[in-house]
Formats: sequence, C-alpha cells, structure tokens
Amino acid sequence: MKPFCRLVVVALLAAAPLLAAAQQVTVSAAASLTNAFREIGTRFEATKPSTTVRFNFAASGVLIQQILQGAPVDVFASADQETMDRGVKDKAIDASTRRDFAANSLVIITPTLGGPALSKVEDLAKAEVKRIAVGKLATVPVGRYTKQSLDSASLWTALAPKFVEADNVRQVLDYVARGEVEAGFVYRTDAELIKDKVRIALTAGGHAPVTYPVAVVAQSQQGALAREFVAFLASSEAQGILARYGFGKP
Repeated sequence: MKPFCRLVVVALLAAAPLLAAAQQVTVSAAASLTNAFREIGTRFEATKPSTTVRFNFAASGVLIQQILQGAPVDVFASADQETMDRGVKDKAIDASTRRDFAANSLVIITPTLGGPALSKVEDLAKAEVKRIAVGKLATVPVGRYTKQSLDSASLWTALAPKFVEADNVRQVLDYVARGEVEAGFVYRTDAELIKDKVRIALTAGGHAPVTYPVAVVAQSQQGALAREFVAFLASSEAQGILARYGFGKP
C-alpha cells in the first residue's frame, strides 16, 4: 500500500468511532418556544458534544399532524394538553414519557404606536378596533385559548367579523407589531420579545391553564437520546432559561 493511501486509511479508522458516536435528535416544538428552545438546545449539545439538536417550530396542531403522517421526529413539545392528548390517543406519542415542563399566560396586545386604549376585554368591541389577530382554531393552541377566553365573556360570536386568522402565535405577534391589526391574542412570553413594538393591554382570563407538555415520539429512532432531552427540560439549567424568557413552572 502506498504511504499516502496508508495515511488516509489510518485517518478514517481513527475517525470511525467519532463518526459512529455522532447522533442527532429532532425536536418538534410549539412556535412560542422558539427562542428558549434554541438556547436550551445549545446547552444540551454542550453536555453531549457528539449530539446535534435539530428543531422544527410551528403551531402544535401542524406538528402533531406531521408526526401522525410519519415525519422523522424524536421529541414533541406542545403548547397545550389537547394536542398532546391527540398524539397519545393515536399512539404517536410514548405516553410513559409525557411530562409538563412550562407554563404561560394569555394576553391581549396592541401596537405600541397608535394602538387603541383597552382597559377591559369588552373594549375589543369598540369601532376603533377593526381587526383582531387570533390563531386558527383547528391547529393553533393560542386560538383555542382565545376562544375559551372570549366565550367566557360572551364575546366570541360578536367579535368574529373582526378576526384575522394566523397560522401560529408568532404570526399573530407580527400582525400586531406591523400595525396590520389593532389587537391580538398571544402568550406573554411572545409579547415580551418585542416590547418596543407591542404593548400588553390586558391579561386574558376564562381559559384553561396554559401548560406545555413534552414527550418522546413513539416511532423515534433515537429513543434514549430523546428521553435525555426530555429529562434535560426539567433540569435547573433548562428551567432557568425558560424562566428568563418569561415561562412559569408547570
């Protein structure tokens, strides 16, 4: 064997254990977790140098549909219990790994510049509020929390003509930040990200608690690593990151 070829072979053999050890865990997570999870992913990778965390952020309902259709996902983190329940019912989720890891609150936001003054939820019926951004009921948990809140105030039907539907909570945030709507319903953590563009007018009530469950996907090809990521979310380090982004304890 020529010296150069011998060196190449030796190098490949030396690298083989490292290549074999490299792993990737794919996490599908609610859009509202984007910023916090990216930081948590970096910290998780630091604890396991040979591991890469790949994220897919979208509305929880869209994510579970992807998983049900066979998307190669290892961990699912939802912004509501209902969507996770669906995954468990359809046997797409390993129910034994399910746990709550964070909480949030629903708020009504308006544009910082030129937004209407809202002192109570009934003010959304005022003529100056022409458009209200809400998440799509079928796929976006924040939309369902919004409906529960407005139903409790007997306002959902009356306000329906003003609704502008969004594909996820971050789209609601964008609509309000750009002044394309006069108000919108988002999580407090989203509103806190761009306080220079939106302001929290009210904290919405009358809805189910906003809690975030996480679980390993039943068909995960990285079951052990997926369990480690789920466990890491309960660690003091991950909980500290979530707290900095405004999430509460479940």
